[in-house]
Amino acid sequence: MLYWLFVDPGPFADAAPGTNVFRYISFRTAWGMITALMISYLVFPAFIRWMKQQKVNQIIRSDGPESHLLNKVGTPTMGGVPMLAGVVVATLLWSRIDEAATWMVLVVLVGYGAIGFVDDWKKVMQKSSDGLAGRMKLLFQILIGGGVLVYGYVAGIYPVDLSFPFVSGVRLDFTELWPGAPDTLGWAYVGIALFIVVGASNAVNLTDGLDGLAIGPVMTSAATYGVIAYLTGHIAFSEYLDIQYVAGAGELTVIAFALVGAGLGFLWYNAYPASIFMGDVGSLALGGTLAMLAILSKHEVLLAVVGGIFVLETVSVILQVASFKLTGRRIFAMAPIHHHYEKLGWSEPKIIVRFWIISVVLALVALSTLKLR
Repeated sequence: MLYWLFVDPGPFADAAPGTNVFRYISFRTAWGMITALMISYLVFPAFIRWMKQQKVNQIIRSDGPESHLLNKVGTPTMGGVPMLAGVVVATLLWSRIDEAATWMVLVVLVGYGAIGFVDDWKKVMQKSSDGLAGRMKLLFQILIGGGVLVYGYVAGIYPVDLSFPFVSGVRLDFTELWPGAPDTLGWAYVGIALFIVVGASNAVNLTDGLDGLAIGPVMTSAATYGVIAYLTGHIAFSEYLDIQYVAGAGELTVIAFALVGAGLGFLWYNAYPASIFMGDVGSLALGGTLAMLAILSKHEVLLAVVGGIFVLETVSVILQVASFKLTGRRIFAMAPIHHHYEKLGWSEPKIIVRFWIISVVLALVALSTLKLR
């Protein structure tokens, strides 16, 4: 919005010296991050007080770790609401809202946040950890994510092939499978992308089980994709690094770092011992947003590295369920895997910080793939 106002032919383009800085993604990204951080940080105290007054508290699962029943009961939930509000406001203020990719990400963020809001609200009202039925949750995720991706495909917003890390110029399309085939993945790519969006959304949701555990990797992943989006949307940098150029992808940098800023504001209150939890309204939205950043910056496969913590958490659940159904035995003391380490006697802060460290290392590895080709 501010870009429209202060960049020619905006009404205030020549109103004051220095308005030229609104042209630069780097400037708008920095202030978008600051805006989201300040909104998140300043809103949370009143939000936490109100949620406590309304007794909108996290419902602790009875089959979870015993320490959670002692230490986390009575903690407000749905902290994703102020966080997502900060991202949306910062994005609308500082990004170019004439870019379709910006709106695609925002629709997924708000839409998946709405699904999580209903899920959280049902848990609170019913005083049960069940919430929205899993099938209904998945159905709405597919409808919202699928709708956005279909629009992007029909409108030609993004290329429909898959790029791979560590290799140069190799992109999967149908020509790789048989001679004479179309040189894109077509509708098949939409299905692959939808699987990534829904999978990432639920993976972050599984990771959100300890104070600050999920938001740390979310911020490192968002920052990583903020850098990647900037490089992908810059024709000179993309040519130098031999990565796919996507016009307009640079604007995603504003959203990515707005998410980092809002996450920092949330972490101030979510750090151990947490004053508030993000709830599904936050985790589902953040996971879907990360996936959209990966898809629109054409580094979808790299998300498995950037979000390696989320992959680890999800795989631990899949292995635990499969092992128990097939053999009657459990691989882990409890799944997701962060609960396994709790059962082994690790303190909650130790698990959180070590998972953060792993996330930072994975982010550095992911960024290194841009040059190691």
